[in-house]
Amino acid sequence: MDITTFPLGPLDSNCYLLAGDTEAVVIDVGGDPVGVLAALRTRRLPLRTILLTHLHCDHLFGVAALSEATGATVLAGGEDAGLMDIEAGGGGLMGMPMVPPFAWKPLDPGEMTLLGQPCQVLPTPGHSPGGRSFYFPQAKAVFVGDLLFFHSIGRTDLPGGSLDALLSSVTGRILTLPPETTVYPGHGPLTTVGDELRQNPYFSEFYQ
Repeated sequence: MDITTFPLGPLDSNCYLLAGDTEAVVIDVGGDPVGVLAALRTRRLPLRTILLTHLHCDHLFGVAALSEATGATVLAGGEDAGLMDIEAGGGGLMGMPMVPPFAWKPLDPGEMTLLGQPCQVLPTPGHSPGGRSFYFPQAKAVFVGDLLFFHSIGRTDLPGGSLDALLSSVTGRILTLPPETTVYPGHGPLTTVGDELRQNPYFSEFYQ
């Protein structure tokens, strides 16, 4: 699995293109997906699935365009549905644009197969009620959205956010993964589970 990062939209939200041998998956689409579409054409890969870590507008601005261009099914945590009716999800927050409407289906926690390998859909609320993280054990990669950042954590002051839930999600679902697992956050640079255990001030107490 080859992973390409596209910082998109007004807040440079990380959009990830996961390319397999015969198809691709995209995670979060925060802006114009022209670069993603070009990469799909160059690789001659169909896109059948768009995964959303959560339904905040800065991760959604390009979802409609990418879904319409490819026919891909959009999946997200159902607990986030209410966010699309307010500024946090539908747009307008902090003067940002409105999100073009798109169809999506609720995604329950569990295991699915993507790109010919297992993907564990982890329930990771805290930044949003329906936050999902996507763990690919064979690729040693987990995509966490705005749950966890390089030596930091996501905000919890938006509707449905909870600091207690976020800390529980990180400690119970992410930091229990193998330390060499690469963490792909919703903004900023990559990190690893081991580095966050050692260096993240919110969780370094667990590394003893």
